[in-house]
Amino acid sequence: MAENHRKDEGFVELGYAKADTDRARRQQAAEVIYGEGKSVEQIAGIVEALLAHGQERVLVTRLDADKAAELAVRKADAFDSHPLRYYDEPRIGIFGDMPPADGKGTVLVIAAGTSDIAVAEEAAVTAEFLGNEVERCYDVGVSGIHRLLARLDVIEKARVIVAVAGLEGALPSVVGGLASAPVIAVPTSVGYGASFGGLAALLGMLNSCASGVSVVNIDNGFGAAFQASLINHLP
Repeated sequence: MAENHRKDEGFVELGYAKADTDRARRQQAAEVIYGEGKSVEQIAGIVEALLAHGQERVLVTRLDADKAAELAVRKADAFDSHPLRYYDEPRIGIFGDMPPADGKGTVLVIAAGTSDIAVAEEAAVTAEFLGNEVERCYDVGVSGIHRLLARLDVIEKARVIVAVAGLEGALPSVVGGLASAPVIAVPTSVGYGASFGGLAALLGMLNSCASGVSVVNIDNGFGAAFQASLINHLP
């Protein structure tokens, strides 16, 4: 189906999608594509429409490696001028270059364990895409809390912190008790049976006794990064 750009309505009608060309004006960040459940043709069509209508770069989340490989060799003017860069661990694809960091401070991404890194990297790469300086601090969970305390200087300097953890989800509470910055907690689906696919961590984080801790959905590194970026770009 041929695209129809409805300038007055701020989107491109593709039939299977309405590519939002007005998102950056409304929300300080341009349209992002959720790749899971979309075909290669659908993702490509949305990317082409966004780039053709002035978006400088496009982020695709939850993009598996097979789809990324097909998109990387796709021949189109938009793709030639904005080649795909694929990040395997967080399953993120970026068309175009990363922007310079223009946030007010550093977004610190902390992960409890190595098994949480995929979600943490989704947050870290997304935050970089949104124009933030990002520092990573991984495998510093509460089972060996001395590892976290060894990075206390980094925690104290951060303007926003994203804390990622599975199992019982205790890490954000500890970080929240140490930091003056807002802490955005991300529960992951990592853990044994009683973790219920991240529900135990989610409930633990929602019940945190530490002040300044907010919580996003299970495995939602993207959502945490977006919120962190908004905070980091406040005057």
